[in-house]
Amino acid sequence: MVTFSAERLATIFQQFKHRSIMVVGDLMVDEYLRGNVNRLSPEAPVPVVEIDHESYHLGGAANVSINLKSLGCQPITLGLVGNDRAGDILIDLLKEAGMSAEGIVKCDDRPTTLKTRIIGDNQHIARVDREKIEYINNSLLKKVIQRFEDLFEQCEAIILEDYNKGILSKELIQYIVKRARQHNKPLLVDPKFINFLEYRGVTLFKPNVKETVHALGRMVSSDQEVEQAGQELLNVLQAECVLITRGGKGMSLIEKGKQANHIPTRTRKVADVSGAGDTVISTMAAALVGGATFREAATMANYAAGLVCEEVGIVPVQKESLFNILKQEQLQHA
Repeated sequence: MVTFSAERLATIFQQFKHRSIMVVGDLMVDEYLRGNVNRLSPEAPVPVVEIDHESYHLGGAANVSINLKSLGCQPITLGLVGNDRAGDILIDLLKEAGMSAEGIVKCDDRPTTLKTRIIGDNQHIARVDREKIEYINNSLLKKVIQRFEDLFEQCEAIILEDYNKGILSKELIQYIVKRARQHNKPLLVDPKFINFLEYRGVTLFKPNVKETVHALGRMVSSDQEVEQAGQELLNVLQAECVLITRGGKGMSLIEKGKQANHIPTRTRKVADVSGAGDTVISTMAAALVGGATFREAATMANYAAGLVCEEVGIVPVQKESLFNILKQEQLQHA
């Protein structure tokens, strides 16, 4: 059983406070254009949205950073932006949130990934993506590695946040894994379909069920199937643990030489699941840096995901809210 006393919780939260965690991955800007719909276009049977409000938010790997910041950690964000307005917006958003932009590499041959959501009368009407999906070449790889080395000593753990947009090439993955292992720094991975099995030797591997099914080529649904899939991933990747997120079924933690731990979802009322995966990996990293065991960290992450799913839109988990709910519930898990 995993039991959190108030003292144990306070110790973990205090120990990860202000700790530096590097986030390497695909950075994005989420743009929201909101307005009213009063008529259809005369050019096509589509609504005309009269925009009266626009807002910008950190997305992709940058959303992991903002979650770490709201938990009280000090994130170091490493990624690519274009030499464009969206790139400037992303850098400004980082600074406004009290985070460093030292790890941002600007490049001229690719735009900043920008996802524009058009909302009319509170209905999501369309999404427009501006991006260039291409893995980094030798010249850009060298720049990213140099920036990584410039910031490497500052961090106490690393998160690789892969959205298959191009920064996490096989070469960069292998380089970062090697450096993390050399210095015994925890390395957590939130993978996507491409390069899924390239993350060998990491501390924590956190796929969702859909990604796991795609990688293994078979159905993964029941607890037993999840356990078998987790063990296979542990063996193939030589990871210390695998955390498979399962949507409404919660998540399953599979560690070497230990019984699998299936953690039911703690969401009381689902409003929006967007960004929950980012919250899980952020909370896991913070908890581990704070001295938590994998099981303690997974339990904390499960509650953190539940909190953000109760909010509309992509919002970071708040440290005080997470601490309070963990303290109140007197958690006990097998």
